[in-house]
Amino acid sequence: MPNILYYFSFVMISILFIFFIFILIGWRWMIKKIAKKMGKIILTDGYQENLMEILPGLRHMGIQNMLENSLRAETGDVLHRPLGSSKKWPHFDTINFIPTQTTPFPIDGEEEVDVKVTIGPKAKKPMKIKIPLLISGMAYGIALSEEVRLALAEAANNTGTAINSGEGGVLPEELNAAGKYILQFSKAEWSKDEDLIKRADMIEIKLGQGALFGVGTKISPKNLTGRARDVMGLKENEDAVIYDNFYEDQTIDDIKELVNELRTVSGGVPIGVKMGAGGKIEEDIDQLIYLGVDFISIDGGQAATMGAPPILSDDMGIPTLHAIVRAVNHLKKRNMKGEISLIVSGGLFVPGHFLKVLALGADAVYLGSAILFTVAHNQIFKAIPFEPPTQVVWNEGKFKDQFKVEDGVKTAEKFLTASIEEMKMALRAMGKRSLKELSKKDLVSYDELTAKMVGIPFSFEPWKVNHKEK
Repeated sequence: MPNILYYFSFVMISILFIFFIFILIGWRWMIKKIAKKMGKIILTDGYQENLMEILPGLRHMGIQNMLENSLRAETGDVLHRPLGSSKKWPHFDTINFIPTQTTPFPIDGEEEVDVKVTIGPKAKKPMKIKIPLLISGMAYGIALSEEVRLALAEAANNTGTAINSGEGGVLPEELNAAGKYILQFSKAEWSKDEDLIKRADMIEIKLGQGALFGVGTKISPKNLTGRARDVMGLKENEDAVIYDNFYEDQTIDDIKELVNELRTVSGGVPIGVKMGAGGKIEEDIDQLIYLGVDFISIDGGQAATMGAPPILSDDMGIPTLHAIVRAVNHLKKRNMKGEISLIVSGGLFVPGHFLKVLALGADAVYLGSAILFTVAHNQIFKAIPFEPPTQVVWNEGKFKDQFKVEDGVKTAEKFLTASIEEMKMALRAMGKRSLKELSKKDLVSYDELTAKMVGIPFSFEPWKVNHKEK
């Protein structure tokens, strides 16, 4: 028996050795033969039967459109695409800052720059934060896992800013870790306890958002599991329902009454409204002024969410750039700029975007996708290459239990810190010692249409010394 095994092993090793030698010597010949055969097929088959027919098909239709139509054909259901619109929107890339080099000189790099912000200055209890970057409302359970929410809350506290609850449940541990906390008052039945309202530093009534606008949704028990159901007060087989409106036969006066009630119960913290940027933004702002809000959160058309029908994300709303210009202009027209704070979000990913929005008149910026990918940072490699990176952060993600809170805190905090330092550097380069000194006068565009729309100089035209803000 040992001799047979020895002989068998010898034969197998010999075969493998010969095969290895063949591959080593003949691999170029093999590849050449395969390439010749494939080339002949591709270059001689008629278009209707040619494998490469897919190239003009994809160029004509687009990879994403083909994928999404295939998913529609497979399921027959409405798609819920994650992370918002993927089409190109007019954005901030053609706008640049104007550095100062002779009149006046830049600020010394060792000098501190004040970037503190007050939201709702006319409220009884304004919310004061150390930096103008807020963490957006990415909901626990509905979107993010418990671990990710706790990491974001602690990072917000460590950097002196605030985190928004989103329209999911509110974890007691998150509330304790956060420091400054923005309670999103959504069109659902959870997260409305009086004690919770009293603990909030700011309350945001959610009328809509940039990726979904005011449309409600229903989440089945299989898509919302774990502790989140208990926190939200859901029964075992109960759907989580986010309604289209707060009240049956809702009126604007109903919302005004809600604003007043929340202001009373909270003890006077800023009460505001979040809405997606629509084409009637001036009319919307007039209604919000009537409500008596302390702040307005505007979510541009590029804004993301965990999942939204593509028709809502791609084919509704207006770009963030257009929204902020129109909103600021209208608040000035109504003499409410500085009375009502403006928070902007949607497609803002890097420090340059953040600072440009502030220069255009926003008081603060909400960060969503940018902070979500940085809190995950190198932990995404627990999911890729076989699963998308978001499987590490979603509440129903396959790798959510492997997310390390302490690592998430560090990377989110470092991102916020680095972003603020870059913004301070830019302010020094413009001769500013405070964020309050920044305005639209510090911007220029190399696109003539953008310059005209925003009301800033066109870079090809000679500089006007007595340039006045339009």
